[in-house]
Amino acid sequence: MRFRLSLVLGASCAFVLAVVACGGTGSSGFNNGGDSGTGDDGGTDGGGLDDVSFVPPSDAPPPPPPDTGPPPEVAVVYAHSPSVLYKLDPVTKTVTTVGPFSGGCSSVIDIAIDENSNGYVTTFGGVYKVDLKTAKCTQIATGSYPNSLSFVPKGTLDPNVEALVGYVGSTYVRIDTTTGQVSNVGALTGGYSSSGDIVSVKNGGTFLTVTGPSCGDCLLQVNPVTGNLVKNYGTVNHSSVFGLAYWAGALFGFDDAGQLFEITANGNGITTSAIPVQGGLQFWGAGSTTSAPVTDKDGGGIIIN
Repeated sequence: MRFRLSLVLGASCAFVLAVVACGGTGSSGFNNGGDSGTGDDGGTDGGGLDDVSFVPPSDAPPPPPPDTGPPPEVAVVYAHSPSVLYKLDPVTKTVTTVGPFSGGCSSVIDIAIDENSNGYVTTFGGVYKVDLKTAKCTQIATGSYPNSLSFVPKGTLDPNVEALVGYVGSTYVRIDTTTGQVSNVGALTGGYSSSGDIVSVKNGGTFLTVTGPSCGDCLLQVNPVTGNLVKNYGTVNHSSVFGLAYWAGALFGFDDAGQLFEITANGNGITTSAIPVQGGLQFWGAGSTTSAPVTDKDGGGIIIN
């Protein structure tokens, strides 16, 4: 056994010596810096690895894009007829059609939009959540619901969430968006009654179109906690104003005759200006997010108390 092991070891050593000897006479590409060859990297100083450039792999992820800030604000106000959802660009003043309501919400009497642009509608027989991109409705509950509808900001009626509110005549109510339950909150005094819509915006006031003494229709500022009168701005020179929305310091009114108009500040009062739209329209409601910008680009807007 010892003799056979010696032979194996001897052969292995001879093989290793032969490899070393053969490698010593050729060029391995890893030069020691002492010869004058060019090396495998094409350099002339015999530097070997010193001349190798690192090339990142082709599948390396691209660098992140530069930070350009938040996306531009999309200005959208929604309005509707009994059967069709529209949207208004409050900057260009153009009205386009989203589509007919589907999902069972026929004869829609108003729409409200929360701070995250989630839409809700009421009909003569129920309350629904609505997809603002497709006008498809999902029923929340059946029952009798107001035809003036808006969200009020968080901290108004609830410290943690926005509240869906409306008027049934002069009675101010809240609607639970999960169960559809309606509860009385307060009342509008002075002989006034809702003519069609309410809108509220964070830090910008809560507004209501009404009928009443010398009003048909008038614009009121109301207290979103109690529903009662704060200020009467006077007539809007339109009747049956069933839709009201807010954007960048201006209010937009939509009436049953299919007319659209803008309400802007005039000192402590208001001015009403017609916005041309196509014929044959009918408006039963309108809404805008409670996160709508409060003032115009110059910092102006409706004066509130």
